[in-house]
Amino acid sequence: MVMAIVPFSIPFSQAAVEDLRERLARTRWPDEIPGSGWEYGFDLRSLKDICEYWCKGFDWKAQVARMLEFEHFRHVADGVGIHFIHARGKGPAPIPLILTHGWPGSFLEMLKILPLLTDPAAHGGDVVDSFNVVVPSLPGFGYSDRPHRPGMNVFRIAELWAGLMAELGYEHFAAQGGDFGAGVSTALGLRYPDRILGLHLNYIPGSYLPHLESGARLAAVEEQFLRDAARWYDESGAYAHLQRTQPQTAAYGLNDSPAALAAWILEKFREWSDCEGELERRFTRDELLANLTLYWMTETIHSSFRLYFEVRKAPLQFGETDFVHAPCSIARFPREEPFPPLEWIDRGYNVQRWTQMPSGGHFAAAEEPELLAQDVREFFRRFR
Repeated sequence: MVMAIVPFSIPFSQAAVEDLRERLARTRWPDEIPGSGWEYGFDLRSLKDICEYWCKGFDWKAQVARMLEFEHFRHVADGVGIHFIHARGKGPAPIPLILTHGWPGSFLEMLKILPLLTDPAAHGGDVVDSFNVVVPSLPGFGYSDRPHRPGMNVFRIAELWAGLMAELGYEHFAAQGGDFGAGVSTALGLRYPDRILGLHLNYIPGSYLPHLESGARLAAVEEQFLRDAARWYDESGAYAHLQRTQPQTAAYGLNDSPAALAAWILEKFREWSDCEGELERRFTRDELLANLTLYWMTETIHSSFRLYFEVRKAPLQFGETDFVHAPCSIARFPREEPFPPLEWIDRGYNVQRWTQMPSGGHFAAAEEPELLAQDVREFFRRFR
């Protein structure tokens, strides 16, 4: 296996910015039923408003400068290039920690929490609780390579992560993630039990199915969870069904129209975050559009969709001997749905800590960085 790590500078193209603005200005808007608001999908007036700011007010160059406040690198293994941030902790013995984002997020989700973990003393914490933090972009997301062959599922990504951490000199490390990041972290726990110190998850992978003995009886809360999850997917899971079955078909329009891309991605930020339907209660416009512009500039909406397709083909369905033995901490944010009960999670994970968070949703590191960082620091204190 040939590996290499090289510094990476975030690219910027003024021509690409002008092309984006021209496309936004030429958007052919659909009609809507007067007064329907959000009933049929993304509200037309709201989308026009944010697209106007994206076209005329948003400063992508300033966002690139913000990203470059951190050290960026590229790691190449077996022909797959992975972009990542590597931020070293300011403490006596920082624990190596890999943070993995999900969809429709990116490595940008982690920028608020990074300094809270690397330099806790500067943010009201204890200097001994520092981490050496690695934040990679999933394959097919951001500045990582878009996979050119099938099979880039969470198990393959876990293999890439394990190789990256070894190349950085981290034989043993901790893992944290939500959404797909929780899936990759789980795969790390399953495939590399001797290297993983512990897992911290703020989501349980949607494909997770623990091994059930023949005739096993579920607790009432487990049965209720399965009913609730089925109802959620029926009412809110159309995006996932499309992305895991026909990602190419959906990608044509979203890769060509920035307004369509905005509706597709920002709808999920509105529905899944703890914002009560008002996006700017949780995120600034610049934060939302930085993530959106990253997808646009890198043309990664299709490659990000394909991870859904690959997970459908290789789900986290545990066999008789599958169990995540590494100590695991679960942070339950109230707006993250559907979320299984402890009884269901315990069947496949060695859960040592459960924290019921007072607020926050799917994008925990961006929504509630202080709460998440505190929980991570407290859990991993035992390994120092």
